[in-house]
Amino acid sequence: MATTGDLLYLSRADIERLALSMARIIEVVEETLIQKGSGNVEMPPKPGIHTRPDAFIHAMPAYVRTTGAAGMKWVGGYPGNSARGLPYITGLVVLNDPESGVPLAVMDATWITAVRTGAATGVAARHLARRDALTAAILGCGIQGRSNLEALTVVLPDLRDVRVYDTRLEAAHSFARAGVERHGLSCTVCASPRQAVQAADVVVTAGPMPRPPTPVIEPDWLADGVFVCVLDFDCYVTPAAFHAADLLVTDDVAQLDYYRGVGYFEGLPDRLSDLGDVVRGRGGRQKEEQRIISVNLGLGAEDVAAAQLIYTSASDQGVGTVLPL
Repeated sequence: MATTGDLLYLSRADIERLALSMARIIEVVEETLIQKGSGNVEMPPKPGIHTRPDAFIHAMPAYVRTTGAAGMKWVGGYPGNSARGLPYITGLVVLNDPESGVPLAVMDATWITAVRTGAATGVAARHLARRDALTAAILGCGIQGRSNLEALTVVLPDLRDVRVYDTRLEAAHSFARAGVERHGLSCTVCASPRQAVQAADVVVTAGPMPRPPTPVIEPDWLADGVFVCVLDFDCYVTPAAFHAADLLVTDDVAQLDYYRGVGYFEGLPDRLSDLGDVVRGRGGRQKEEQRIISVNLGLGAEDVAAAQLIYTSASDQGVGTVLPL
């Protein structure tokens, strides 16, 4: 669609028009993690700036050598945005031609961030959760919570019950209604994180990220065989619960080490496996009763891989606006 010297601009509405399914994004994210585990991804730890308390703007560059996906996400997370009528996450993805470095496209990052984050949880759950998981707990009922639930329904076909918690009661009830209407699940709004987490087969934490954190999930909340996917750093899971896990996984060990160096994840054990290795069949769940925690930080490689799919689909369908560079 775009020619040399042209830039394809895709708004969020443009991206949504493409109607890419969660299952397709899960495929893209899984393949990207396989390539990362095989050493075919260049992705430095994401630097950031912090213009307000508990807020961030991060740069997330990446290159997937096998597919040629190259670019960067520039993304901000501002907890005060809801009061302004704005989404918590906003940003852009720039996609580059790997041969010349010329920018090919710039697109809204909100949809990509939400869907690929859910997809990454789906990939982790596919390889680390028990296959017969019936009950999920979702802590945090915003866009990420909804995206993660959608991904879980793709990879865990036996999922039946969802327990949800949010500090905003209206958000929790809205989430529960959507779970019933969209996915046909039984959804219960819980009065506390503990009520949601206890006896759950799968737990996703997708809450705010205040500093310092005030984590609440203790080891005795976690059932045997549980899979916990952490999206909010160390803000829900206590150091004791991390230590009590039989297996700890992260989507990028180097990135997690970077965050530990700037004050996150105090007390986290060093025994971390890489999700890319797990997806390639190296490690993972060995016993049904294992308690497994995956710390998903979010990878620029997943963003640019999703952006490449979006760019190709948009070009094929004639979606977007061509701008001169």
